[in-house]
Amino acid sequence: MKHTISLSVCLAILSLPVQAADLYRWVDSRGVVHYSDMPSPEAEKIDSRKFSDQVAPGEELPYGTRIAKQNFPVTLYTGNGCGDACDRARSTLTKRGIPYAEKMLRTKDEIDAFKQLTGSEIVPTLAVGTTVLKGFQSEQWHGELDIAGYPKTATYRQRIAPPPPAPSTPPAPQSPTADGQATPAEPAAP
Repeated sequence: MKHTISLSVCLAILSLPVQAADLYRWVDSRGVVHYSDMPSPEAEKIDSRKFSDQVAPGEELPYGTRIAKQNFPVTLYTGNGCGDACDRARSTLTKRGIPYAEKMLRTKDEIDAFKQLTGSEIVPTLAVGTTVLKGFQSEQWHGELDIAGYPKTATYRQRIAPPPPAPSTPPAPQSPTADGQATPAEPAAP
C-alpha cells in the first residue's frame, strides 16, 4: 500500500511540468487580480499567456558560472600537432563545466597575434580574463580557475550534454624555409 501511494505521488509530480502550459489572469468584481491555469467563468476579458519550456542561451549555466564567465572569460589557444596536451586541456575544462572559446591557430597572422598577446609560442595556452597560462599545467590551471570563481566540477546538466566537438581543421599553411623545404607554420607544443 505504501509503495502504491509513493508511486502515485511520484507520477503526479513528474506530470506537473507538462500540465502547466497556459496561464490565465483576470480581475474579479472587487478588483483583485487572480492567476490560474483555468479561466474564470465570470471573466469578461481573458488574457492567456503561453510560456516556453526552452531555456535561454547561457541560462543552463549555474549562476556562479555565468558571473565568472562574464568577469573572467576563458579562451583555450590550440594548434595543429598539439595532440595529447590539448586533449587533456579540453578534458579539464569540460570536467569542470567551464564554458570556453577555443581558438585554433592556423594562419601566420593568427600565430603572430598569439605571440604578441602571450609572448610565447607554446600551445595549449589558457587565457582566464587577462591572465595567460602558457602550456598545460593542471595545478596552475585549476588554481587560476578557482580564483576566477569557476566550479570545481560540472553540473549534472552539463555532464549529460557535453559541448559540441571542435570543428575539423584544415591542414596548416606551409611556409618555405631557407633551404626550400616546406614546414608547417604553427606554434610549438610543450
